[in-house]
Amino acid sequence: MDKRLLEILVCPVTKGPLIYQPSSQELISLSARLAYPIRDDIPVMLETDARPLGDEEYETLRKAHPAEPVTP
Repeated sequence: MDKRLLEILVCPVTKGPLIYQPSSQELISLSARLAYPIRDDIPVMLETDARPLGDEEYETLRKAHPAEPVTP
């Protein structure tokens, strides 16, 4: 994932920052609790294509990225 692209992309729902997960090829929005897929090196930033984060996965990511803003 191009670092410059990641710096300008935001969650389309919350306008919050995204976390790149190379293992799953997803961009994670903690504030929206959504994972946006990356297909053929292209981020698919559609809410309808995003995967909701489960509670356990969300907590794990939140602990790994404590500086990311989160909405309650």
